[in-house]
Amino acid sequence: MAAGLKLPQLDCLTIDKYQGDSMSYRLGVDVGGTFTDLLLVNEQSGDIFTAKVPSTPQDSSIGVLNGIERVCGSAGIDAEEITHVMHGTTVATNTILTGTGARVGLVTTKGYRQVLQIARSFVPGGLGGWVIYNKSLPIAPLALTVEADERIGAKGDVVTKLKTAKLKKELRSLKKKGIEALTVSLIKSFANSEHEKGVASVAKEVMPDIPISLSSDVVPEMQEYERTITTVANSYVRPTVSTYIENLNDELKKKMDDVQLHVLRSDGGLSSAKGAKDYPVNLLMSGPAGGVSGAIWIATQAGFKDLLTFDMGGTSTDVALVQNGKAQLRRETTVGDVTVRASSVDVRTVGAGGGSIAHVPELTGALRVGPESAGAEPGPAAYDMGGVLPTVTDANVVLGFLPSGEVRLGGDMVIRRENAEQAVQSIADALDLPLKQAAAGIIDIVNENMYGALRLVSVEKGYDSRDFALIAFGGAGPLHANALGKLMSSWPVIIPPGPGVLCAYGDATTKVRDEASRTHIRRFGETTAKDVAGIFKKLANQAAKTLDAEGVPREEQTTTFQVDIRYHGQGLLLTVDFELDDLETNGLDAIGSKFDAMHEHLFTFALPEDKELVNLRAVAEGKATHFEALSLPPGGEDPSKAEIIRHTMFVDGKDQQGILYDRAKLRAGNIIKGPAVVLEMDSTTVILPGHVGKVDGLGNILITPDD
Repeated sequence: MAAGLKLPQLDCLTIDKYQGDSMSYRLGVDVGGTFTDLLLVNEQSGDIFTAKVPSTPQDSSIGVLNGIERVCGSAGIDAEEITHVMHGTTVATNTILTGTGARVGLVTTKGYRQVLQIARSFVPGGLGGWVIYNKSLPIAPLALTVEADERIGAKGDVVTKLKTAKLKKELRSLKKKGIEALTVSLIKSFANSEHEKGVASVAKEVMPDIPISLSSDVVPEMQEYERTITTVANSYVRPTVSTYIENLNDELKKKMDDVQLHVLRSDGGLSSAKGAKDYPVNLLMSGPAGGVSGAIWIATQAGFKDLLTFDMGGTSTDVALVQNGKAQLRRETTVGDVTVRASSVDVRTVGAGGGSIAHVPELTGALRVGPESAGAEPGPAAYDMGGVLPTVTDANVVLGFLPSGEVRLGGDMVIRRENAEQAVQSIADALDLPLKQAAAGIIDIVNENMYGALRLVSVEKGYDSRDFALIAFGGAGPLHANALGKLMSSWPVIIPPGPGVLCAYGDATTKVRDEASRTHIRRFGETTAKDVAGIFKKLANQAAKTLDAEGVPREEQTTTFQVDIRYHGQGLLLTVDFELDDLETNGLDAIGSKFDAMHEHLFTFALPEDKELVNLRAVAEGKATHFEALSLPPGGEDPSKAEIIRHTMFVDGKDQQGILYDRAKLRAGNIIKGPAVVLEMDSTTVILPGHVGKVDGLGNILITPDD
């Protein structure tokens, strides 16, 4: 038992504070559903300071400002010394999930008014899905959709000129209906944006204060439904995101005159504040992308490049696959039942977090966990903030995985064991089980839910999970990581230092990024490598201009190239990365051979058919913030100097004696034998019986079976 134990609040992760005369700082900020994490980097010395504060769902910027005050206090600096703030946010995501976005008007080409209603003939839920599937209403309703009399041909030629007189009347009617944002998505606008710009010009006359999103700006690619839903989603979240970013930027300017705000994109890059306000659809996976970036940064320095990332917070769990130091990307982003065409890290999310609520439905009598969450307010019962429902966190407290007493989460949150026991007892009574067995059942079920998500990004995509290490982070990740490592056979399980704030590491270390794309449908036999390379060079220059505007010198910019490709006659597209030099040297086969290999990996076969280019894309990136990871002094195998107290844990159906350790006192080379619990400011690590955790030179705990 850990009653009476009080750990030091280790907000500073550095060994020696830099004492130079001229100092500037970069700040990474990640806002989650339960906690807001911050990481402050001294650009001259590389010293790191962290903080974790409760999130403020009613206004996320309040939690951010509270965190800035705390982390600056820990570092002993004035906020004015911070020059850059890199921010991962869930504002856009939550706007879609909660259905609180703008009232969106839509302008389509005559004859295409029902483009969102027709959508795609896909029903989720397997073979019987159509029986229970209730299709959600489009976020731009038919009543707010009008048609423009115009037509562009497939090659960009004007078939029917835009008729503005009737359009003006239609837009006036939309204005009277109280729209808050306008989307313009005309057929074939990816080939010629002239008419979309004409509609925007008329709209600015009629409704000068309404933000307008053009599909030719947001995603200038073929397929009218995907292009339309993506642009409508951009309009839907735009007022909320713009207001949030403007308010946050204003508050930051008050504290830091010359600060530059960047917002993390879904693809793991950074967007300017203006880019985030204009194209918020690119932020839908902003929060999870930060965790993956942070995991890559710390694991690469530790020598691991093939990873399964496991980010468990208070509300949800995000998992992703990293191969050779690069996260897998996808061209679609899904939030709730809205799928848009925007590049994002291939993160899969399940409603399984520390705050996930356990319940036993009367109809089935079977234990269920999540996806409902206690969130930040009131939170789990053990937090003593008014929560009474049993959560995963409460189950961990009952089992002894999360010690109670004066151990504090986030530096200031007391854990109340009696509250947790009272909450979980309701589950035990419903199942007619002893208290600890009911708690173990909650943990087993939530682990299985997360195991399923990890299989989605690995085994079900043709990867052997045994070839990957599992890196766990988030406030609750290290509690469950050892168990997930057993299920996946992924070793070692890596617990980085400061796992609760690793998303903020990703925010602080990632790069400014932008991309430019266009549809260019050509069979290999209809074009040449020279023509395609010329288009890519134009796209590269277009993407680079965004970085130029952010003050990133051309010599610090790098450009990568992608193509969406398919076999001629096929509907499926795969995205292939390649080097432009390789294309110019080896011709179109430089792309084709990679496509064949990818197709064979995913579907076990390649075809001799002619290949067809569809979408071309250039991605420009700036230089990442560089600082070294924390290094620990050596301390031998014996971890006894970090030992706090003997402790009872309920594992494998029985009480077992384990040891609590203070992570701040561990040294490189220490070997911790399970069962054990390692405590630190922002997270708690469980090492199960039959496993050992070895501390490496960077402070990571590497968990493996003891044999």
